[in-house]
Amino acid sequence: MNAILVTLLIPITLALLSGFVAERRLKALNLAGSVALLISAVVLLMSVAQQGTLSLNFGAWPVPFGIRFEADGLSALMITVIALVFFCVLLISLSWRNAQYQANQFILMQGLITSAIAVTLTVDLFNLYVWFELMLMSVLGLMVINAKLPNYEAAIKYFTINMLGTLLMLAMVGLIYGSSGHLNFQALGEASQQPELASSLSLYGALLFIALLMKMGTFPLFIWLPASYHALPLPLLALIGGLLTKITAYVLLRLSGQVFNIEAFYDALGWLAVLTMLSGVIGAAYHWDLRRILAFHIISQVGFILLGIALASQAAAVGTTIFLIHNILVKTNLFLIAGAIWLAVRHYDLRNLGGLYPAKTLLAILFLINAMALVGVPPTSGFWGKFLILKEAFIQEHFIWAIAALVTGLLTLYSMSKIWLEAFWKPATEAQTVEPIPLTVYAPIILLTLVVAFIGLYPEPLIVFLEPLFNDFYGGVK
Repeated sequence: MNAILVTLLIPITLALLSGFVAERRLKALNLAGSVALLISAVVLLMSVAQQGTLSLNFGAWPVPFGIRFEADGLSALMITVIALVFFCVLLISLSWRNAQYQANQFILMQGLITSAIAVTLTVDLFNLYVWFELMLMSVLGLMVINAKLPNYEAAIKYFTINMLGTLLMLAMVGLIYGSSGHLNFQALGEASQQPELASSLSLYGALLFIALLMKMGTFPLFIWLPASYHALPLPLLALIGGLLTKITAYVLLRLSGQVFNIEAFYDALGWLAVLTMLSGVIGAAYHWDLRRILAFHIISQVGFILLGIALASQAAAVGTTIFLIHNILVKTNLFLIAGAIWLAVRHYDLRNLGGLYPAKTLLAILFLINAMALVGVPPTSGFWGKFLILKEAFIQEHFIWAIAALVTGLLTLYSMSKIWLEAFWKPATEAQTVEPIPLTVYAPIILLTLVVAFIGLYPEPLIVFLEPLFNDFYGGVK
């Protein structure tokens, strides 16, 4: 059976089964399914590495008119990372107290994962829009599932900005199809090289990118992200915070390199990256709530990804992809560590924390490794992606962009140091009590930390794997 189809069917089947399985068996069923999804993703990655790009057509429509999924090395690698993160989140949810995991919650989680996988596989613009909206619906459902006022407020904030992006995205899909007669990525890429279509498709592509940027949480429309994410239970926050904006960034990288010629807009994208990096990291430095600090860092890291996309070269694309994968893993893990801290002390306020280093030494070490990776201290996973992007920025003489990225790194170090000093290093107050943290909470955090450490210590296999994937990127662009 086609490896793409198997990978898609696993979360879809689990979503259907979750509606009929007894509640006491839901966690076990979904955890087992996440293991199967991870195995399937690894098999897909190995198949692509051996056979090249795999494809799956639905119906009898010929290319480029039918619904088509394709898995190349880039999409297969992203699916493997998605599956790994999902497994870790479900594993930690086994020990998450005071959270009711009902059938509809698992259905929505599987819907989110199905949509994320499909977004990485689709090569059709309209189907991309459809899967994006299924992601939107899944996240909205997860935000309001506990039926508390903060959840509804968070959902409204998330919905408002993302719906504006949705409407703009749908309008651009219609205009692109009306002007070119195509929605398939390859056909659009060829149409973009035709002189009579180049200017209109470039403009529509840029407006489509604006719609995606709204969903990514870029400056100045990023406030929905820290205002909504903090209302989620930590397992869900780790899943959504780790994946959602990065999936959109992956699409932006793919469309800018393979589909649309937006050379005229790369400078604007670079300056937007600078504003997004600085505004996000300043927000993180200001706050004392652990969840809000990490949410603002999502914004600053999105800005760094945008910088890599704006540089529009093979070396920058390799660095951007490494940074993207690193950020999914590290950001998910930092949210899981925040969840472990909550389980120990039952709050997120750094001003009332302290003494966790002697009380939870292993947790402190795990946080330190992931915090240094987020900063980009060598030889962590975050260093290599940043190094390649910054090197390319200096080569292209975008000195202000590179300096802004370095300043962002320093402010990231400040905010991570604040967490370390306040939560782990300073003495605990007399009123603070520290509860035990289950081993099943440590297990996924350790697993992700090992993956992050491996990428940092041995980046060459990943770089060698990625470089050929971007040979065809920016063919007529840069």
